[in-house]
Amino acid sequence: MRGYVTFPIIIVLTAIGYLYYTTLFVLIDGWLGLSTAAGFANAAVFTALAVVVVVTYGIAVFKDPGRVPYSFSPDIEHSESPIHEIKRKGGDLRFCQKCSHYKPPRAHHCRTCKRCVLRMDHHCVWINNCVGHENYKAFLIFVFYGVIACIHSMVLLVGSASYALHNDQEHNAGSFNISYIICGILLLPLTIALIVLLGWHIYLILQNKTTIEYHEGVKAMWLAEKVGNVYRHPYDLGIYENLKWVLGPSIFCWFCPVTKNLGSGLRFRTAYDVPLSTFPT
Repeated sequence: MRGYVTFPIIIVLTAIGYLYYTTLFVLIDGWLGLSTAAGFANAAVFTALAVVVVVTYGIAVFKDPGRVPYSFSPDIEHSESPIHEIKRKGGDLRFCQKCSHYKPPRAHHCRTCKRCVLRMDHHCVWINNCVGHENYKAFLIFVFYGVIACIHSMVLLVGSASYALHNDQEHNAGSFNISYIICGILLLPLTIALIVLLGWHIYLILQNKTTIEYHEGVKAMWLAEKVGNVYRHPYDLGIYENLKWVLGPSIFCWFCPVTKNLGSGLRFRTAYDVPLSTFPT
């Protein structure tokens, strides 16, 4: 259930704690020294990154991703809803038999959470929660700052390990810390995985898609091309509008851990609302 601390969450928090301790008290202290200006500056920056990572991770874990109100009913005459998502078979409005209510646009039923989630992207086992309308930015910011923290730690690892090896060669000592090896084994695949995940979600944001909509769009594009039509994602408003819809109305708050979401998650602007002159190419 959402909000429960599960084993994958314990793994994530343990990895964060271990990397933080190793980066500060092994890498920085062993190479630059925490009492030096360079060491203190790197420790302060890495600590700030770690705090943002933990805070955004907590928001992604505990924040409700978006619940469909029981009173929701699609208004086919609503001026702000030019399109309505329908079932592939039959063409009826999307209705969740398990939740016994209509599905708003971009909402999907999560079999793990056992309910419908607004603008559902996917269910993530590492946060024991769905990534949806209300916590998508927190999840994205967590990954973004996680990448920066990992790269920072990786640079410190390389520098500190090189310094330690150089000292060992000069003094014929064998003091190379096993923590370097453990940190490298943990840090390298984690950095690569987070970079790939961040790149994937940047790609989705630029097109205003969710992971579910991407896979649905692949099939829709294939069907459209089969009959000679061109498929266009209906929620693609152009790069800037797409970024603003996910990250917030103010560009100065795009990288802030917390910001107000645009809209309620029940209705979304579509490409049909955008003038042709501003249509994405």
